[in-house]
Amino acid sequence: MTASYILTLSCPDTIGIVASVTEFVARHQGWIIEANQHADTSTNYFFMRIEIKADSLNVSLDDFKQAFAPIGERFKMTWQITDTAQKKQLYLFVSKQAHCLADLLYRLRSGEYHAEVKGVVSNHEDLKSFVEWHGVPYHYIPMNPDTKQAAFKEITALLSENTFDAIVLARFMQILPDTLAEQHYGKIINIHHSFLPAFLGAGAYQQAHDRGVKLVGATSHYVTDKLDEGPIIDQGVTRIAHHHSVDDIARLTRDIEKQVLSRALHAHLQDRIVIHNHKTIVFE
Repeated sequence: MTASYILTLSCPDTIGIVASVTEFVARHQGWIIEANQHADTSTNYFFMRIEIKADSLNVSLDDFKQAFAPIGERFKMTWQITDTAQKKQLYLFVSKQAHCLADLLYRLRSGEYHAEVKGVVSNHEDLKSFVEWHGVPYHYIPMNPDTKQAAFKEITALLSENTFDAIVLARFMQILPDTLAEQHYGKIINIHHSFLPAFLGAGAYQQAHDRGVKLVGATSHYVTDKLDEGPIIDQGVTRIAHHHSVDDIARLTRDIEKQVLSRALHAHLQDRIVIHNHKTIVFE
């Protein structure tokens, strides 16, 4: 892949933002590969993502950051620039259901994502041999009501010892502590079926079948201290007919969960997501 730098920013909307940014890039001989922007008229906020061919710039990345800082200050920007040559680092969390984990590991193994998994964390041992076959470290940390606090302390210690760009909850059936969610806001991606809030609990598929639902789906979002209420990244649905059994509903939902989680992670890894006011702007 051709190395590039990805600049993302958000700021109060005003005249001259695009001109200032693109003129700055051009002044440093930057070749813009892709550019996206969005102005939210309801909040009067502006969002932008541009991808610059790395070897076109006549300055280093550090010099680029230093020189761009005054523009960021002038427009009160929240901004970052990342180097696509650097592989993003991931942790995957899972319990017993393997469909999302298996899909992500396959995509990573086949090179679909420019990323690597630093480890898989699980509160069960069921998937240990499968994960280790992929050459990925497996961290089994058992949990029950009496040990959950100590278990998450161990998880927090593991994360604090390493740098990472995302934690993916690939059907990890435990609620993260608020402190963990707050510390890594914008880095933890979750997936769940879209029955919520209509059908709660372990019997959601049966409840949906009994009510004769015609659509099922999945939602991927960033984790916050409010359970399943974080900024939504991606969603998907499929139709259900009268002849579909409970097992059919579960199977179809699992398929959508894989697709939605994959799209959400792909957007995150490519820095296509900007969070603002508990909402995401996802540049396609």
